[in-house]
Amino acid sequence: MNEYILLMHDDVTDEAIASDGARWAAYFRALGESGCFDGGSAIGTGESVKRGCPASPARTNPTGFIRVRAQSLEAAKAFVVGNPVYDGGGTIDVRELPRDADARREESRA
Repeated sequence: MNEYILLMHDDVTDEAIASDGARWAAYFRALGESGCFDGGSAIGTGESVKRGCPASPARTNPTGFIRVRAQSLEAAKAFVVGNPVYDGGGTIDVRELPRDADARREESRA
């Protein structure tokens, strides 16, 4: 099983949906029931830093992340269904988290 991170961005078009506590509770309940939810958190604002350059505002502003396990990218994308950011018109990046070579070898032996 692969690990994925869902990065939620601050480009929501319907803030009432995205900030609805009942929607978030239902979404996290469904994630928990899936058995594939590995946590997440809100993310505060920050800056981008690069050696030799002054700090600048972050180019994108993720507002939170969720970690899930899924067989494929397509399966991981199914976890955006019911997410209040997604339902409110916002962007969610779904990215695979790389695994180290030892973990892949162990998994292939099982």
